[in-house]
Amino acid sequence: MSYLCERCQQKRTYLISPQEITQALSKKYVLSIEEIDDIMVQLSNDNLIDFVVSDSKNGYFYCVDLKKNGQSFIADNKKSRRTFGMLILRSLFLATVSFVFGIILKAIFKS
Repeated sequence: MSYLCERCQQKRTYLISPQEITQALSKKYVLSIEEIDDIMVQLSNDNLIDFVVSDSKNGYFYCVDLKKNGQSFIADNKKSRRTFGMLILRSLFLATVSFVFGIILKAIFKS
């Protein structure tokens, strides 16, 4: 989805071939054309994109248009990562405070 957000930055429709998507994602993932078809259908069902398959003599292309949820996908993803990071930091802080509090209580009641 992040590749589609980068590629379709403005509110316009773009033609993207499955081979372009495969080449762009080949550094991280190994995907077949069938898997990309399934992913595109799933993104459409999740109300992130509108797409139409367009046939030509060079193969087929996706006519992709981002919906409102798709346009805010990157911002929402960053927000959820930031929230997760803050949750981890808060948990570490509370664990450290409870450890120090336990040591202080142990020192008080030991003597």
